[in-house]
Amino acid sequence: MPQKNQEHILDTQKLKIALNWSSAADFDLAAVYESKEGKRGIVYFGELGKSDAFPYISLDKDAGIGDAKGVKAEEMNINDLALMKKLWLFCWDYNRVQSGQKARFTKGDIIVKITDDTQKTTRIDIDDSDNGNVCYFACIDNSQSNKITLKTPQLTGTLRGLKTIEQLMALVRYQEQ
Repeated sequence: MPQKNQEHILDTQKLKIALNWSSAADFDLAAVYESKEGKRGIVYFGELGKSDAFPYISLDKDAGIGDAKGVKAEEMNINDLALMKKLWLFCWDYNRVQSGQKARFTKGDIIVKITDDTQKTTRIDIDDSDNGNVCYFACIDNSQSNKITLKTPQLTGTLRGLKTIEQLMALVRYQEQ
């Protein structure tokens, strides 16, 4: 498991990101992207993206709706990193974001696996005990021409309602300071 604020070099153009948990919570996987042309967007339960057209990022489903018990999983596929400047990856506790309450990350047995097209996997346990309800757990940086990096900040913040990309990016800016 990578420690917080670690950096790894990726040698790939495709990634699979799998979010798994079994607690009674509605966690969500999301990616905010910025293309090399400066276009920004988000792929999450409300906008599942497209695997065969821009942004070449897709989420398979929204799992855990209504804080259901049992094993749950959400999977995101990134099919063309060459078009992206940066991707920021997030997990949030949906119902707790709506109410502005502390998330159930420490009780959530949340595991993220980022797998490249050579089947190399990076595991990240979302277990931050801060009082937040949104976790910014990884950044994929393709802004340098000679390498793609995976950074694992695992920074938690608190939102009450989630309406804009800028709310998520405020966490990123805080971490980069």
